[in-house]
Amino acid sequence: MIRKTGVAALVAVTLALSACGGGGGEPAADPGQPRVLKLWHYEAAESAMGKAWAEAIKKFEATHPGVKVRFEEKSFEQIQKTASMVLNSDEAPDLMEYNKGNATAGLLSKQGLIADMSEEVTKRGWDKLLPGGLATTARYDDRGVMGSGNWYGLPNYGEFVMVYYNKDLFEKHKVEVPATYEEFTAALDAFVKAGVTPVSLAGAEYPAQQIVYQLALSKADRAWVDAYQSYQGKVDFQGPELTYGATTFADWVKKGYVDEKASGLKAEDMGVAFMKGDFPVMISGSWWYGRVAEEAKGFEWGHFLFPGSTMAPGSSGNLWVVPEKSENKDLAYDFIDITMSKEIQNLLGNSGGVPVAADPAAITDPKSKELIETFNKLTAADGLAFYPDWPAPGYYDVLVAGTQQLINGAKSPAEVLTEIAGPYEDNLADLGN
Repeated sequence: MIRKTGVAALVAVTLALSACGGGGGEPAADPGQPRVLKLWHYEAAESAMGKAWAEAIKKFEATHPGVKVRFEEKSFEQIQKTASMVLNSDEAPDLMEYNKGNATAGLLSKQGLIADMSEEVTKRGWDKLLPGGLATTARYDDRGVMGSGNWYGLPNYGEFVMVYYNKDLFEKHKVEVPATYEEFTAALDAFVKAGVTPVSLAGAEYPAQQIVYQLALSKADRAWVDAYQSYQGKVDFQGPELTYGATTFADWVKKGYVDEKASGLKAEDMGVAFMKGDFPVMISGSWWYGRVAEEAKGFEWGHFLFPGSTMAPGSSGNLWVVPEKSENKDLAYDFIDITMSKEIQNLLGNSGGVPVAADPAAITDPKSKELIETFNKLTAADGLAFYPDWPAPGYYDVLVAGTQQLINGAKSPAEVLTEIAGPYEDNLADLGN
């Protein structure tokens, strides 16, 4: 996945960590200088993760006298595009948030750019906090394929795609909250008839491709997901699942459910427009939840799982990864440990996030409780289907281009599916499949 929002543009890194010591986290050579943990992540300060990790920084510095955290806020898109280059240089951080999946963390593990943290995971008991599918995205085999092998990252939250809706607009236009897909499209039709574009969308980044994938999932089963994501079977790109996803999405554009101008919009544009009350619906991830709770002040809102589907894009959250070039691996692991603590997990949960190790009784915020209950419902149904861009390196940009073509009508659904099949099949060949 996938995607993050409201993040400042990248500040170029020009300072080497002269204060840091030798490899493996040895103390700084100059005892007069503090050790520095160089931390990168791309969560907005007002998001649940941003709030929790800011508190984790305070707790880390309080428990590590003489150590400073040098936090640098990055953009998801920039790290997505330049991670391999940066981590192969002397500018690599000591700890970094990174997207999970074969095309991202899996690729870095295969390239030897991120550390195998299996020993730390076992020693600190992190594996016991990530049961079932939550650990899938943290482990990679020697091909960089997720689900087995060594631990190359650690998530400390969960995430999934859902439907946010503006209760006030639904009531104003006398639209019922849908329980089935037919009721959902009827609701969208009602808004279009009233002259309201119902779905806030962004085609220049992840949101549009996730909707195409969600539509495909409504016609898919777990075997199809395993084939697509983990190469446990052949995927027919002209088959019923992806054909339905691409064709139905193109129909949404024709029916006016989304604006054709969304082709050039970014995720931040989509989210801000919904939070301003301009659209009745936004189909996107739980990573927005804390911001919506914070910023959508002018109307009542709620959420529900995508109607007519037992699966949704989702997984454990993005990973903490420790670059192989980090000179402070011990500090990095200590920081991860703090983010897994009950204190930080509870804060994350009460701020609109989906914690993996919180005390359920400590989650008191009503909106947060609703979110966690929905996530638990989805995971209980084995409904986490990962994200569409995971299977192949560089696939994110391929899917962005494909969905933009669907929005602006430059190519037919069949043509787009043929186009996106190529890089997927090429990656299978590279893996020997």
